[in-house]
Amino acid sequence: MATRTKTPSDERLIKKYPNRRLYDTQTSAYVTLSDIKALVMSGEVFKVLDAKTDDDLTRNILLQIILEEEAGGAPVFSSQMLSQIIRFYGNSMQGLMGSYLEKTMQSFVDIHNKLGDQSKGMGAGSSPEAWAQMLSMNNPLMQGLMGNYMDQSKDLFVKMQEQMQGSQNLFSSFPFGQQAPKTDKASKE
Repeated sequence: MATRTKTPSDERLIKKYPNRRLYDTQTSAYVTLSDIKALVMSGEVFKVLDAKTDDDLTRNILLQIILEEEAGGAPVFSSQMLSQIIRFYGNSMQGLMGSYLEKTMQSFVDIHNKLGDQSKGMGAGSSPEAWAQMLSMNNPLMQGLMGNYMDQSKDLFVKMQEQMQGSQNLFSSFPFGQQAPKTDKASKE
């Protein structure tokens, strides 16, 4: 039997059947949402398709995982935050909001990765308890780090706003955006 070598650009294909079961085509086995969460955690690239229609269901499955995690104990999203996100659906700022959240999340991931890299240099003396205490929001270092992060996030949003206001000038050269020049009554006489 010939085996196919997997290239890094290949997406792992998960098919969702009408009976709600998820089938991993790479392992030829049925999987659960927990298995898909493990794929996410390991950084595996995958796509979930409806087995009948080939519709992409990846976002739906990821949202199901988030829903289970949120219901499981220590939620990431407060009710207020979820309400604010919902208010942006159908709003003219919906696309901007999504882009802003994505960039903010990427900044947060970058900070997380830098902290992880720095912890490797601390050696064996860095226990999980020590990291938990350091990352506690009561720690002045963490408060300063998060304060700087929030300031950068606010600055990013202000710059985006300024760029949007500046882009209104793009349309000033179109004739429908201009008023006819006023004529001087004295020159007509």
